[in-house]
Amino acid sequence: MKDSLCIKCKGKGLCGRPHCPILEKFRSLQSISPAISGDSVFGASPPALFVGSYGHPRVSAGPLIPPLAKENEALLLEEPSAWGNMKIEDVISMRSRMVRANTSLHVKDARSKENPLLVKAQELALSKKPVDTEAWFFKAPKQELKFDAVLTPMGPSGLMKNFELAENPDVPKKVDYLVYDTDALAKDAVTELLKSDVSTEHITRLFSIGLLGKERKIVPTRWSITAVDDMAGKELADRIKDFPWVSDIRLFSGTHFGNHFEVLILPRAYSFELIEIWLPKTVWSGESSWIGEDSEGLDGKKGYSPLAGGYYAARLPVLEYLTEIKRQASVFVLREITPDYWAPLGVWVVREGMRNALQNPPGTFESLEAAVSDLAGRVKTPKIEWIKQAKMLSDFRFQKTLDSFFSL
Repeated sequence: MKDSLCIKCKGKGLCGRPHCPILEKFRSLQSISPAISGDSVFGASPPALFVGSYGHPRVSAGPLIPPLAKENEALLLEEPSAWGNMKIEDVISMRSRMVRANTSLHVKDARSKENPLLVKAQELALSKKPVDTEAWFFKAPKQELKFDAVLTPMGPSGLMKNFELAENPDVPKKVDYLVYDTDALAKDAVTELLKSDVSTEHITRLFSIGLLGKERKIVPTRWSITAVDDMAGKELADRIKDFPWVSDIRLFSGTHFGNHFEVLILPRAYSFELIEIWLPKTVWSGESSWIGEDSEGLDGKKGYSPLAGGYYAARLPVLEYLTEIKRQASVFVLREITPDYWAPLGVWVVREGMRNALQNPPGTFESLEAAVSDLAGRVKTPKIEWIKQAKMLSDFRFQKTLDSFFSL
């Protein structure tokens, strides 16, 4: 029961403890956190911002600054697609350089021009390239690491007196246009930015610091990551419903930071199902395994997924793929998390792992049974333990489609 609660909670405090003992274990790795001396820090922000959720609606927010980082170094710090060949400890060590410069804000302050720290944070969020940034603190930043199931690891933090941008942000035209369009809904702004090849990381930054939508608010980073994945996914799902079905059964697979993905594409109307399997001795599971499931049909997702941000992060790459090939399909995803995933790196692991899997050459199959047999051969968990939760596979096997009646 304890292990199941940990997987559902992932550090959110559902157990009632003031601090998560699992996350505290990783926060104790102080030796890899960079030494920050004095009460100021200067470096090229990737650019990056962090908005906390503790104390909501009053939250801490501000820039993330890697001390003394140059532009080429800073670019890598906020580019998960470039981390695929790293080890978990390499990602933690790299990201521990990101110093969090915090100030207190109310979430409704998004449009206020009275707080210069907020205005400068919003200016930083606009940029697509690193910006030289300097922050001054009331006292030296606290040496600690921040880990989370949704957020990418971060390093020391401190309450800042002030910060300055040492150069002008490089702002894409579409970003500039939509930030000043206060009549556009947030979901429409997200859609337009994605069509203009603005990265999800950039869009999340804009959304989190209160620069998108009509009713603008400052949104904690952990919430904005999932919100952007969800809004982008819903827009793509609506788009692919007008496409013809895929013509064959395709199976993609791949592994990313100890997370193994099997992506089965079936010739049916759009639906999506994710099964998550946490093997024993992974970051959250303890001594026993855990299996969870969630799904949606043509009408979309109802309510928040019990699989949390991982559901929306897994769905988005699938919808990107279907949009690219201009087809719709029913998509079954099995994510098996192995003991190699020993520290929480954030929900980007799921998003990038799925994207990588979908770039691998797929297998094609004449029957569902053959595809599932092939899939099961790469999964450590016995098929009998997860197949009973796979609603989509059962529906595909036993439900007839309208075409089948015309082909009789």
